[in-house]
Amino acid sequence: MAKVDLIVKNGTVVTSTSEAKLDVAIDGGKFVAIAAPGTLGLEAKETYDATGKYVIPGVIDGHVHFREPGFEYKEDWRTGSTAAAIGGVTTVIDMPNTNPKTDTVEGVLLKAKLASEKSFVDFGIIGLLVQDSVPNLRGVAEAGACGYKSFLGETIGKIPAPDDGMMLDGLKEIAELGLRIGFHAENNEIMQHLIRGMKAAGRKDWQAHVDSRPALAECESIQRMGLFAKAIGTRIHIFHLSSSDGLDMIDKWRAEGVDITTETGAHYVFKKAEDMDQTHERLRMNPPVRWGHEGHGPALLAGLNDGRVNQIATDHSPHTREEKLTGDIWTAISGYPQVEISVRLWLTHGVNTGRMTLQQFVRATSEGPAKTWDLYPQKGALQVGSDGDLTILDLNQEGFIHDDDLHSKNHVTPFDGDPYKGNAVATILRGRIIMKDGQLTTDKSDGKLVRPHKTTSTWKGGYR
Repeated sequence: MAKVDLIVKNGTVVTSTSEAKLDVAIDGGKFVAIAAPGTLGLEAKETYDATGKYVIPGVIDGHVHFREPGFEYKEDWRTGSTAAAIGGVTTVIDMPNTNPKTDTVEGVLLKAKLASEKSFVDFGIIGLLVQDSVPNLRGVAEAGACGYKSFLGETIGKIPAPDDGMMLDGLKEIAELGLRIGFHAENNEIMQHLIRGMKAAGRKDWQAHVDSRPALAECESIQRMGLFAKAIGTRIHIFHLSSSDGLDMIDKWRAEGVDITTETGAHYVFKKAEDMDQTHERLRMNPPVRWGHEGHGPALLAGLNDGRVNQIATDHSPHTREEKLTGDIWTAISGYPQVEISVRLWLTHGVNTGRMTLQQFVRATSEGPAKTWDLYPQKGALQVGSDGDLTILDLNQEGFIHDDDLHSKNHVTPFDGDPYKGNAVATILRGRIIMKDGQLTTDKSDGKLVRPHKTTSTWKGGYR
């Protein structure tokens, strides 16, 4: 009888379209057989009994900041990937605002080297479009980037947006490469005007940050990038969508034929600006968590459930306590770590409350990010020939989220003390169990760079 590396047996296998009791065999890093319990006809070097548990394609976090190189005092690839593995995440997509940035071939190669030496999970790298980086875009792709990002609003690292002429040149080049570019979509001029006015008026309340970054700033940026993308044919993505207004604008451009994907996170769906009265600056994020009475969270959840919001992504952004807990809404830094707790949050507030099905969860956490960044079906699929990545879920596990229990190097969150029901209890990367019952089971950092599948040019002939 043939022997394979791993069999996961007796679990309920859930994909974006199906749910069934199945056994899964992995060998050589790939899924090799999926069959009814007890019918594989294979022996295994290792077996995982998933009785009473749910088996899903490995969770992908399509938006993390693991900070290395350059900001290792906040996070590094070893601590960030440990948190990811313990959270049930098998692949992460890392953002470009490190030092050096990933706007050059050298920047991409350095990050890939550091990650391959330290990461416990697989990883993709996002390149960067800034004012003078257009000549580098092709080389960045050849070095392994799975897409690009441009920051339209003020963010960590103070990376300015290219001017509109350079933006159009960059979008043309990216369309010719057939890749996708994502945007931090906030109109910086609107925000800076409002920030100056609020400071001059003496506003220091916790919600001042929210009011200084209105949904209009997000919506205007999406409108402008949608217009550019339609003219040139570029495939685009909107990072960390925070508003129903932004989703409406995305719908409008899709109706015009623009290939536009988007993501949102647990904080935008399950928290609201009013919570800052309790969490204070812990909840400060760019874009901000918005007012609950305006219905943004329910609209974003509905978008995830019907597929208009393509993926769940955390925007995992660790900072030190000194940077985060300043007691001042204007000086507290934006962002917090979430890669370790995202699965818990969505199972707790989504699946276990009946507001989201497991199939919808899988579409948003596995299939969606893989398709966005052209990694599917190598990643994000549970089918023969795909990478043998699995996340095992126990919907009944209960506990509390505590900052000091988390494995990121810095771990101040707005979720400290929140209860959860449902958790990842095993993480399997290419047939290797790397986390079991909340503990890392390996000291071997075996994460690999994932490259996008070859795509064809989407350029429509330019804008001039």
